[in-house]
Amino acid sequence: MKRSDLSRRAFGRASMSVALGAMAFSAATPANAAPKAELWNRWTAHDPNSFQTVDHTVWDAFTRRFVTFGSNGVALVNYGGVSAGDKAALNGYLRSLAGTPVSSLNQREQFAYWLNLYNALTVKVILDRFPVRSIRDIDISPGFFSNGPWGAKLISIEGEQVSLDDIEHRILRPIWRDPRIHYGVNCASIGCPNLPIGAFTAANVDAKLNDAAVTFVNHPRAAQVQGNRVFVSSIYDWFEEDFGGNDAGVIAHLRQYAQSGLASQLAGVTGISGDGYDWNLNTVSFERPITQSVPRQNTYGGSGTGSIGTYNGGTFNGTTTFSGGGYRGS
Repeated sequence: MKRSDLSRRAFGRASMSVALGAMAFSAATPANAAPKAELWNRWTAHDPNSFQTVDHTVWDAFTRRFVTFGSNGVALVNYGGVSAGDKAALNGYLRSLAGTPVSSLNQREQFAYWLNLYNALTVKVILDRFPVRSIRDIDISPGFFSNGPWGAKLISIEGEQVSLDDIEHRILRPIWRDPRIHYGVNCASIGCPNLPIGAFTAANVDAKLNDAAVTFVNHPRAAQVQGNRVFVSSIYDWFEEDFGGNDAGVIAHLRQYAQSGLASQLAGVTGISGDGYDWNLNTVSFERPITQSVPRQNTYGGSGTGSIGTYNGGTFNGTTTFSGGGYRGS
């Protein structure tokens, strides 16, 4: 998916309003591209002979208590049910991670550490400002045009101030170079791969990432096939370089994790028609029964509007926001 190919795909943003089963899109201005994976070399240090482990039991228990699956197959968080004591326990867990000598861990332990830290920090950001409609509304990142919390320095690790963007794009992606990372980190949004229930550990990180990949790829948020084209999550556009670098690479990645139903549909797919993402908060208040599919439409390069399958969408205070292409755009 080349960002210059505007004849096929618009990389602006679209707003989708749900009213009486109809969705209307309006084009917006282009958004910034997603961050590249640029190594923060300081975090490559590790001890391959270390047997030290990190205690993630608090985070494990938190996710098992407050994360549930909605009827639409999306993992939802009961932010409103988190008590002051639960918040204190989460803050204590984050303090313990901040005090961990991460550079002295082996790399598998580090992998689990950074994934859990990202997710726990994201949940804390939401809890500190809940109720909120979308994580993009938490504008604490530096810069006048910044959007969301990802650029804010949220925690000090080994004397370094670290942001969510640092963890994802300067540590996880460039060090491990594993596309499954995108299924392991959660941005507190409906369109994002599910927040994992249970903590990552050195022993389970590979299996949990595989499970997360299979779960997301086989959900309509990731891929919807119509004829010989597939409409995909914007994750595969924003981070195309991690999924093979082009449409063919993305499709091959989807086929790798597709189960029988989707696999048979993808067999005849020759290209990608578009992408989209739902930035509504992954809160239990978003949960609703799904009774019918709603036609979803998008505009390509300003040249017109065409049907691209169905989306089992719902409402959040009467409106569903649907972002088409622009990374973290408003």
